[in-house]
Amino acid sequence: MDTQIALALAQDGIVNGAVYALMALALVLVFSVTRVIFIPQGEFVTYGALTMAMLQLGRCPGTLWLLLAVAALTLLLETVRHSRGLAVEWGSTLVWAVLLPALAALDILVLAPVTLMAQTIATLLVITPLGPLLYRLAYRPLAHATVLTLLIVSVALHGVMVGLGLYYFGAEGSRTMAYSELQLDLGGVQVNGQSLVVIGVAALLVTTLFLFFERTIVGKALRATAMNRVGARLMGIPTELSGDLSFALAALVGAVSGLLISPLTTVYYDTGFLIGLKGFVAAIIGGLASYPVALAGALLVGMLESFSSFWASAFKEVIVFTLIIPVLWWRSLNSRRVEDEE
Repeated sequence: MDTQIALALAQDGIVNGAVYALMALALVLVFSVTRVIFIPQGEFVTYGALTMAMLQLGRCPGTLWLLLAVAALTLLLETVRHSRGLAVEWGSTLVWAVLLPALAALDILVLAPVTLMAQTIATLLVITPLGPLLYRLAYRPLAHATVLTLLIVSVALHGVMVGLGLYYFGAEGSRTMAYSELQLDLGGVQVNGQSLVVIGVAALLVTTLFLFFERTIVGKALRATAMNRVGARLMGIPTELSGDLSFALAALVGAVSGLLISPLTTVYYDTGFLIGLKGFVAAIIGGLASYPVALAGALLVGMLESFSSFWASAFKEVIVFTLIIPVLWWRSLNSRRVEDEE
């Protein structure tokens, strides 16, 4: 391996690590706030990429009909809850289940976006509300269940979403238009503009999330919920709405990740699973709690995958996922057992 090859592999590792970092941040956020290990996070990546691909082909994406169906089910569920005398936050329900789906349908069916940025906005309008709507359907009724039960629900939801991806998009892969056609030659290493877009957008999102959690009231409320759910509830923080917001952010991050990688690689209906798993490895390195360590873990995973593809391409996935074993062993030796919150 010479220097140019090493630099090219390092570039791929940084680009992949940036995407895994976004996945890790979303997983840590969702787990911290709701105790859900969200296995289907990768499906938001797939849905975002393939929704964009269908819009660029001038077709109506199946995810729009999925969004409208899930929104209708959520409205039905909240109506049943209300009829049983349970408290329902109708304001947030109308935002997630009526306003945003209506805007997505209006944008796609009436305005028919043709420019790259208009298609990007339409994709985000379709995918982002799916997060809180799925949370209300699948997880909120089990808010007091054990982590293991929530994990089983996540695995089941992952299977359903992969099947729906195959139904709506088919088995063929798709790519989308790049956001930048720039080509740079840096010391003999070819750097394309889309790679720079991936790194730049990932850095911008990470910085924005940091400022959101550190400087805003809503972000501080999410942090409080993550630290002590019962204490946050006693202080008047609506923890169920915190779950809505955490899932909305996870869906948004997943959709953005899909838009970033789809010009670089062909995306299939099940591509998101491996991407989500690698983000999960990075999140585990951070203990599903530390954002900075999860970011560092994502870069480590990206680099390990990139250089493994050169030295032992047939075993690169095995090498990446084997990384989780020493991490779990080390954490088991250096952490005390914590009981599930009652």
